[in-house]
Amino acid sequence: MPKARVWTAAADAVIRNMRAGGATWAQIGRTLGLSRNTVIERGRRLCAQAPVKVVAPVGGEVVSDDPNRGALRAGHPLTWGLLTSEPYPQGGCQ
Repeated sequence: MPKARVWTAAADAVIRNMRAGGATWAQIGRTLGLSRNTVIERGRRLCAQAPVKVVAPVGGEVVSDDPNRGALRAGHPLTWGLLTSEPYPQGGCQ
């Protein structure tokens, strides 16, 4: 069985600082020479969170990229556009 990883205060600081700066888990893992999943698990234990992104206003509304935000109204341009931006597929197999 593999030995448990001993985390240092310096590595924890790198995770917190990079995540607060908006770095992805993969970028942090490359910096520390660790796998993405290892860094994700440690980051969760440290409560390291990325800053909440605010999406550009659509139809006059500012929409947060926070996964815990409330639902958008019916027909909101951001979600409705995802459904209507591509043409309807025509015919069967090609």
